[in-house]
Amino acid sequence: MDEQALLGLNPNADVRYRERAMVYFEQLKESQDGWEVCAEALAKGVYSDDHVKFFCLQVLEHQIKYRHNALTAVQQQLIRETLMKWLQCQLMNPEPEKTFVRNKAAQVFALTFVMEYLTLWPKFFFDLLTLVGLNPHGVDIYLRTLMAIDAEVVDRNILHTQEEVRRNTLIKDRMRDECVPSLVESWFQILHTFQFSQPELTCQCLEVIGAFVSWIDLRLIANDRFVHLLLSQMSVEDLREEACDCLFEIVNKGMDPVDKTKLVESLCSVLQSAGFFNEEDVDFLAKFSRLVNGMGQSLVVSWTRLVKGGGTMEQADHTLRAMEAKVPLLLRLLLHEDDDISANMVGFCYDYLHVLKQAIMLAVIKKLTYDDEYNFDNEGEDEAMFVEYRKQLKMLLDRLAQVSPELLLEAVRRVFNNAMQNWQSAPFMEVELAVRLLYMLGEALPASHGAHFSGDSVKSSALQDMMRTMVSCGVSSYQHSSVSLEFFETVVRYDKFFIVEPQHVPLVLMAFLDHRGLRHNSPKVRSRVAYLFSRFIKTLHKHMNAFVEDILTRIQDLLELAPPENGFPALLTSDDQLFVFEAAGVLIVNADSPSERKQVLMRSLLRPLMDAFTPLLNKLLQETHEQRQLEIADCLSHAVGFTSRTSKAFSNKQTVKQCGCTEVYRECLQTFLPALSCPVQRGALRSAVRSFLHRMIICLEEEVLPFVPAASEHMLKDCEAKDLQEFIPLISQITAKFKRQVSPFLQQVFMPLVVAIFEVLACPAEENDQTAALEKQMLRRSYFSFIQVITGSGMNEVMANQGAENVERVVFTIIQGAADIPDPVAQKTCFMVLSRLVELWGGKDGLQGFPEFIYKHIVPACFISPMKDSFDLSDAQTVLVSACVCNCESVCECGHEFIQFLQQDYLPSLQVSPEISQVRQPQRHLQC
Repeated sequence: MDEQALLGLNPNADVRYRERAMVYFEQLKESQDGWEVCAEALAKGVYSDDHVKFFCLQVLEHQIKYRHNALTAVQQQLIRETLMKWLQCQLMNPEPEKTFVRNKAAQVFALTFVMEYLTLWPKFFFDLLTLVGLNPHGVDIYLRTLMAIDAEVVDRNILHTQEEVRRNTLIKDRMRDECVPSLVESWFQILHTFQFSQPELTCQCLEVIGAFVSWIDLRLIANDRFVHLLLSQMSVEDLREEACDCLFEIVNKGMDPVDKTKLVESLCSVLQSAGFFNEEDVDFLAKFSRLVNGMGQSLVVSWTRLVKGGGTMEQADHTLRAMEAKVPLLLRLLLHEDDDISANMVGFCYDYLHVLKQAIMLAVIKKLTYDDEYNFDNEGEDEAMFVEYRKQLKMLLDRLAQVSPELLLEAVRRVFNNAMQNWQSAPFMEVELAVRLLYMLGEALPASHGAHFSGDSVKSSALQDMMRTMVSCGVSSYQHSSVSLEFFETVVRYDKFFIVEPQHVPLVLMAFLDHRGLRHNSPKVRSRVAYLFSRFIKTLHKHMNAFVEDILTRIQDLLELAPPENGFPALLTSDDQLFVFEAAGVLIVNADSPSERKQVLMRSLLRPLMDAFTPLLNKLLQETHEQRQLEIADCLSHAVGFTSRTSKAFSNKQTVKQCGCTEVYRECLQTFLPALSCPVQRGALRSAVRSFLHRMIICLEEEVLPFVPAASEHMLKDCEAKDLQEFIPLISQITAKFKRQVSPFLQQVFMPLVVAIFEVLACPAEENDQTAALEKQMLRRSYFSFIQVITGSGMNEVMANQGAENVERVVFTIIQGAADIPDPVAQKTCFMVLSRLVELWGGKDGLQGFPEFIYKHIVPACFISPMKDSFDLSDAQTVLVSACVCNCESVCECGHEFIQFLQQDYLPSLQVSPEISQVRQPQRHLQC
């Protein structure tokens, strides 16, 4: 070898020599036989300089790494012999080589092993162990070689090509089959032999075990012999930290969750018995806390795998209890004053909190499940208690969702997918729970305006997948009412899913229309589905244009008016039919059809109701049996109610006109109004027709006006408090809607209506009759509101043209309501009316004599009302009254004349002293 070049290997050499050394190194690497010179130097120990030895090993390493396959068999044999001869020399040397030389030698051994173990040198470890024995220098090289092999074959932090990965897998498989038990035995002997005499070697061996344990059979290490040895070394000061790290790697070994739990529990038991849980040494605790954290996290992983289907609930509960038992130790180490020790526990702490959330979530999900004893056909007290309990669990689930929405989504998805895969054979409780959980996600993970399928991609994708599965897997056919109900509830809750994937609309429509929905054998299901069907149609009618007439045909029998003499119960109750009629109306109005076709469809929908109405009304007039009268009246009311409900599809007159339905509803009005003159079952019939008139005012607007006078005349005959209370909102609606168009009519009907109200209010009632008292109170409020609507609409002529005596009578009722009646709601309305009347009639062009009336009656009311004992300013409504009183008084103020009236007439009449009477701003005193 070039001795001059070798001088440049010394770190202290001159630059010129170092450059020459680098050139020489490159020459030897590129030379076909230069490496042999280095091999011979290593085998014979020619050089004593450590840097030259390192240099030779580098040249040899390059040859093995990049040219091994190009070498002849003889040359490859030469490399093996060189390495073994060099190792043999180490056994005889009194002092070991420098660390950097030994590490480089280990790398060369490892590279040779990787290249030749599967083919040329299958007895690599046998040869190595036979030569080394328990020689300390040899054991050191052996252990370093194992760590270098780990870096080349196992270490996941080093990137490998696909070919290298395949090769490494084969090497590990061969080692498991042929030599791992021998290696493990050698480790035990090394630990046992050198634990007191050579702590560095022992620590090296523990590091090797920690590295290899991830892929070898754990039973070779996790046994009494090894564990007791490792525990004994945890008591040796020089070894305990490395022993802790070794146990950490053993605990982290991937394995069956049940076996892992047993391993951790066994290890914890031994560690606790040996007193390590009470250790105080900070340096040791830094390692020990890492071990405890690893044990805790291993239990978390095991529990998670068991819960997700890798074991029984008993096994999962056992692992959870084992985890909980570590919490006191977790807290003690987390609270340790040394931050490094505390920081080591954060992982377990975080995972344990995650497990707690999961455990509570799983418990809630489990407890949401119906049991076999729940009686769906005859729900009693026990069932009611469970329903209430379910609501509490739902609130708990909502709270958990606020903390960990992704965790809830994952749990629900797992339960849902498991149930949907086998819904045909699964118990109804499991299927119902799965769909119920999907439904509950809508509130647990809320979205603005129900936009669950936009925004957060993780959530929307998961919900979309589950909805797609639910509507397409056939679970709607499950033969249990609870599952059927939950299916339709969920479909409607996530109706915007069908905007995203409209291809599923026909499937769900059929479910609504057949035996799964509106024709289900359970009345409870049919009733709820009728409501849900209406909601579904209203949201998605744009996607149903192709099916409108088919749907109307399929629900035709459900829209029939059930005759009172029919002894057989109908599929739907009248309340349920309301929703179906509304859905039918929405379909017709929003159909992609010309107005002529819409008119035909609407007429065919309503004509059966009109055709049945008049014969039934005549029958009612002839019927003498009270119960039969009630049944017929109910049937008539239903006919009117159904018609009224179809009009909800329209928003105003324009939409009715565009659909060509004005004439249809006018015919309905003409058909239904005669019922107002029926002397039998007046209350029910009037209420139904009155509600229909409310709708027609919106839908037909002024076209309804010709029907109003006659209708009002009939409704004011022989009426009771409730009748008047319900009639006044109708008149108020007409007044506010049409204003001066109905002024002549209002002038005509005003006093008859007022007189009818006065008569009802004047009727005596029993002192303790709370119902009658409440009806009168509500009627009084309705009356005052009616007056407010008239005055507020600027139609003062309606009252002014009633004659002075009647006007005074009406205004006195308003003053009485403001000052004497202890009802803050009514008082507020009355003072607003009085303020408006003062504005309208109090000026020079106002009603004759009204300014004097203001001073005599309205102004005193402003003072009397706040002085009443019932005027309670702690009540919110009364506070609003006080504001209205102040406003009314300020409207009444007419400068000097008003102040003079207060000072000279009104305040002295109340025995107010002259000092107080001399006031310029009476309103301030009033407010005080």
